[in-house]
Amino acid sequence: MGNDHRIDIRRLMSIQGVFNTEVTKQTSVWVSAGWVQLSAFATCVVFWLFTGREEIGLLFQTQPKYLLLGGVMGAFITFTVIKSMGALGPARAAILIVVAQIIIAYLIEVFGLFGVEQAGFEWRKVIGAGRGRGGHRDFWLKMLVFVNFFR
Repeated sequence: MGNDHRIDIRRLMSIQGVFNTEVTKQTSVWVSAGWVQLSAFATCVVFWLFTGREEIGLLFQTQPKYLLLGGVMGAFITFTVIKSMGALGPARAAILIVVAQIIIAYLIEVFGLFGVEQAGFEWRKVIGAGRGRGGHRDFWLKMLVFVNFFR
């Protein structure tokens, strides 16, 4: 399940972004984002009914309380993905989103933010993130050359 699971997530994220962008073109960004959140909630309820039914009240005992803002962030994430896909196209937006996620996740680990166990700073990880950002530029340059070759 290891690597296959990650590939499935990447596929779903890319497809979801395209779907949300297309729905936005026919409605509005907040109608589309709202539908995403509402349908995600309904899906979670169905899975909760069939996989465990943990006590919902435990949610309100979560500490610190700011951890409960994930849903609010989810609405803004949906909004920014929709806007990015529409402005940059699916491939470019996905690459930028993934590189940004890697950089932010690494900073969270290095500084031990939000209760995450602090990890030591490693130059090779910074270089890897930089290569991802540089790879984004290299990818688009190669695509430009490729497309122009067949014109």
